[in-house]
Amino acid sequence: MIIKPMIRSNMCVNAHPKGCAADVKHQIQYVEKKFEERGILNNIPKDAPKTVLVLGCSTGYGLASRITAAFGYKATTIGVSFEKEGSDGLTEGSREKTGTPGWYNNMAFDKFAKEAGLESVTFNGDAFSHEMRKNVIDTLKKMGKKIDLLVYSVASSVRIDPDNGTIYRSVLKPVGSIFSGATIDFKTGRISTISAQPATDEEVTNTVKVMGGEDWALWVHQLQKAGVLAEGVKTVAYSYIGPKLSHAIYREGTIGSAKKHLEATARELHKELQKDLHGEAYVSVNKGLVTRSSAVIPIIPMYISVLFKVMKEQGTHEGCIEQMERLMTERLYTGSSVPTDENHLIRIDDYELDPKVQAEVDKRMATITQENLAEIGDFEGYRHDFLATNGFDIKGVDYSANVATLTSI
Repeated sequence: MIIKPMIRSNMCVNAHPKGCAADVKHQIQYVEKKFEERGILNNIPKDAPKTVLVLGCSTGYGLASRITAAFGYKATTIGVSFEKEGSDGLTEGSREKTGTPGWYNNMAFDKFAKEAGLESVTFNGDAFSHEMRKNVIDTLKKMGKKIDLLVYSVASSVRIDPDNGTIYRSVLKPVGSIFSGATIDFKTGRISTISAQPATDEEVTNTVKVMGGEDWALWVHQLQKAGVLAEGVKTVAYSYIGPKLSHAIYREGTIGSAKKHLEATARELHKELQKDLHGEAYVSVNKGLVTRSSAVIPIIPMYISVLFKVMKEQGTHEGCIEQMERLMTERLYTGSSVPTDENHLIRIDDYELDPKVQAEVDKRMATITQENLAEIGDFEGYRHDFLATNGFDIKGVDYSANVATLTSI
């Protein structure tokens, strides 16, 4: 079928198989080029990861982490994500539809890894379940390998408690009062104001259950108990802080509560791993980017549009792959201790929160109107990234051609 982007309520609900594969290839090429420039590609440092488990491996920072570990450090990678396969409409009662972007990304990653002679295993299923933990552990034992880097990048709105079956759902809401902010309609480019109602105490608790550090700790503890964590293992999860203007909806809202729990979990895991395996646990605070969910958050689309414009002008703009390449080569694997701030956080959001960047963003945000949006912000860049997360608007892809929905290549 010929696949065009389907946009509903500022969200893209389909994906382009060949576009997803092309985007994965572009990220691989970036990492290989960057590692060659750094002199690492053919001279991999001794402390580089050799066996990497990425939980939430199919999109965004998780996918970029896996690509960097595999195609930069030549590591064996195991990925876990929960994606939906496409349908060709040939089964009775079914209709032709695309799979999720992550489904095609995973297929492309495994194909490119195999072509490069890299070992990879990808699991499609619930990362929150004990069954998935068992599958990963059994696979590691069969392979005779131990994990020396565990990346936790699970992004889900729902978590089923693996012990009692309780279903928890996360929400993105402010705490204490209504939050209103400007947003940009992706289809029309029009600026409007949207509001988010304050969360209940139960919603805050449930969001922490889904997006906090509880599941991350379960993974670490069960992997350690099974004896499949290597001496000196490192584990990292991802967070976001952002500018003050977004704190009410994000950092001080329900998601922020979950991220603070994640960060507290990192400090506890760090102590445990230091004691038992001379290991380390961190949270990396990353840059704000266009994701499948950020488009519906008040103020965030507007902020990101302006941020992109400013950072591109100053030559410091980064996407997921640029951030993860820099995280690994300039923070995690430098041959010396990992630099953190006073809260034990790795700050890879340093370019975004540079005072000069934020001062210019604040200045522009105060004067932005419908008429000057294109001049002050980078709506086209925002639009490209929005589409690219689903395999659209990728350079070199023929979007007028018929493609199969069951494969990405």
